[in-house]
Amino acid sequence: MTESSKQAVNPKGKDTATGAYSPGIAFGDFVFVAGQGPMNLDTGEFETPDFEHEVRLTLENVRAVLDAADVGFDDLVKVQVHLQNINDIGRFNAIYQSYFTKPYPARTTVQSVLGDISIEIDAIAMRGAGGASRKVDAP
Repeated sequence: MTESSKQAVNPKGKDTATGAYSPGIAFGDFVFVAGQGPMNLDTGEFETPDFEHEVRLTLENVRAVLDAADVGFDDLVKVQVHLQNINDIGRFNAIYQSYFTKPYPARTTVQSVLGDISIEIDAIAMRGAGGASRKVDAP
């Protein structure tokens, strides 16, 4: 798909944005995923029972945007992770790496003030960057 204008990408075919932004934007071969957090996309409510659940739900929300744009985790070229507590990076990495195959996307991880959630992830994918091998199943 090579389009010359940007197009909104909405997971599950509905606008899940909580403000004046699109969950994703497709432009040419690129897909830009807006910051995703541990929100249940069906209810619009944040689910924060524990850190590990928040990480998995956030990654699944990134996957939902990617799926809507017909790309996958292996097409990601850049990921930015915001953690409420940078000391959670080891726990985060243990889950994060199970969603990817090598080579991993470039990544920046920072500590951010996130209010009532522990994590937010935004990302950039390039259609076809992952080649034929896509890791589809989450752990």
